[in-house]
Amino acid sequence: MTRQTILVVDDEKSLRDFVRRNLDVRGFNVLTAANGLEALAHFTTQSVDLVILDLMMPHMDGLETIRRVRKQSLVPVIVLSAMGEESDKVQALNLGADDYLTKPFGVPELMARVQAVLRRSNWQEIPEPEETRFVRGEFAVDAEQHTIALRGKSLDLTPTEFNLLVFLLENAGKVLPHKTILQHVWGREYGQEAEYLRVYMGKLRQKIEVDPGKPEFLLTERGVGYRFEVGS
Repeated sequence: MTRQTILVVDDEKSLRDFVRRNLDVRGFNVLTAANGLEALAHFTTQSVDLVILDLMMPHMDGLETIRRVRKQSLVPVIVLSAMGEESDKVQALNLGADDYLTKPFGVPELMARVQAVLRRSNWQEIPEPEETRFVRGEFAVDAEQHTIALRGKSLDLTPTEFNLLVFLLENAGKVLPHKTILQHVWGREYGQEAEYLRVYMGKLRQKIEVDPGKPEFLLTERGVGYRFEVGS
């Protein structure tokens, strides 16, 4: 089995080496970089399965690195940062980060997030719904082909967006609590990351709603979760 390659980007050498050692003993091939410019040099010349990066770095910070990576790839990105404000997380997620861990962090938590992100990014690892093909209102799902069509037009979705929308469609009309959605779509390691849902629900609304500011399908149940209405 081919070892997956993870690119670790942080200007603090001791942390780079710490993460590298823990990934290496778990069977990953690890590349390292001290800043965004070095990271992009690796990224453009080698196949990378996951990027783990800091935000505050010289020459090119983490946010700009995410922005440039997203112009050419959907490779999953985990942010490791001492910046723990919700606004920092939302900004990184909006730019395309898949997960966000605040320093200091524990090795078991980091490894659980690595496995969860790699699993979500792999179409083959997405659990198939009970019905592999089904229709809900104007939405048609083909889980085998990993496609969802709205009014006959296929939606351009990432694996996480696909899994999230399928779960919402399977439970159309039901109020789904934040924790229920997070643990089904993101994994058992999650449950408190409400900002993840706000970002991803916003992305889905941009793709399925006529007016994302006045959603007809994806409705917020304040303080509880979300409800998906497919109409008649």
